[in-house]
Amino acid sequence: MNMPAVSRTGTDTTAAPVKRRRLRGAEKAAILFLCLGEERGSALMRQLNEVDIQKITRAMSTLGTVAAEQVEEVMEEFSETITNGGPVVGSFAVAETMLRNFLPGDRVNEILRDIRGPIRERDLWTKFSALNESVIANFLKAEHAQTAAAILTNVSSDVAARVLPLLGRDRMQEIIERMIRMESVPNHMMKQIEESLQNDVMATSSQPTAGEMQQRMANLFNRLDQNLFDEITPLLEDTLPDQFQSIRQKMFTFDDLVAIDDQGIQLILREISNEVLTVALK
Repeated sequence: MNMPAVSRTGTDTTAAPVKRRRLRGAEKAAILFLCLGEERGSALMRQLNEVDIQKITRAMSTLGTVAAEQVEEVMEEFSETITNGGPVVGSFAVAETMLRNFLPGDRVNEILRDIRGPIRERDLWTKFSALNESVIANFLKAEHAQTAAAILTNVSSDVAARVLPLLGRDRMQEIIERMIRMESVPNHMMKQIEESLQNDVMATSSQPTAGEMQQRMANLFNRLDQNLFDEITPLLEDTLPDQFQSIRQKMFTFDDLVAIDDQGIQLILREISNEVLTVALK
C-alpha cells in the first residue's frame, strides 16, 4: 500500500540531526495524522471521540520536530513504512488548521483554549525563572510563606537555590519546611499565583528602571564617537540638564583616571586583560 505524500521540513542532509526522544501513544498518533496531511487527517479524526481528539491535538500542538527515523518507526507500527524522508513538524497552528477542517469554530476554540492554557503556563514559568534572583526574592518577601513555597517548587532547583539565601535565614527555613511538607497545590490556587506573577512581576520586570535606563545611555555614550558626543553634549545639558548629569556620573572616561592613585592604577592594569587594554589604548 502506497503512503500519501507527507509535508516535510526539508531534506537537507547537512542540517543538524534531530534528537531522538521517547514518544507517548498520543504523540505517535499525532505523527500519523501529520503524515496523512490535513485532508486525510481531518477525515480520520472525524471518526474519533472528543476525548481522543483533545489528546491528539494536545500532543500535536507541542510535538515540535521529530526525527525521520522515529517517524518511520511509528509508521511501521501502523504497518506502513516511510523511507528517504525528513522529519515532520507538529505545531499549534497545524493542529488548529486540521481541527477547523471538520469541527465547528466554537468547538475548535474550546479545545484549543484548554490546550493553549498549559502552554502559556509553561512559558510563564520559563520567563519567571529567567529573571534575576534578586527580583524573584524581592517579590517572594512580600508573599505568604506558603505561596513562596509553591512558587519555588515550580522553578528549577538551580533558581530556587540562588533565591532562598536572599530571603534571610528565618524566612528561608520557614519556606524550605513548607516546601518539604507541601502536597499538590489546588488548580484554582495555582491559577491565582500565575495571574499574580504575570500581573505583578512579569509586566513590571520587562520595563527598565530609571537607573537602568541611565546606565544604558551611559554605556552608549562611552562607545559613541567622541566628536559626536562633544557636539550633542551642549544640547543635552540645555534640554535635559538633570538627567544628562546623572548619566554623565555613570560614564567612565580617561579623565577619571587622573583621580586614581598609583596603587589603584596598578590594580586596574593587573585585572584588565591585554586584549582589552590594547583596544582601550587605540
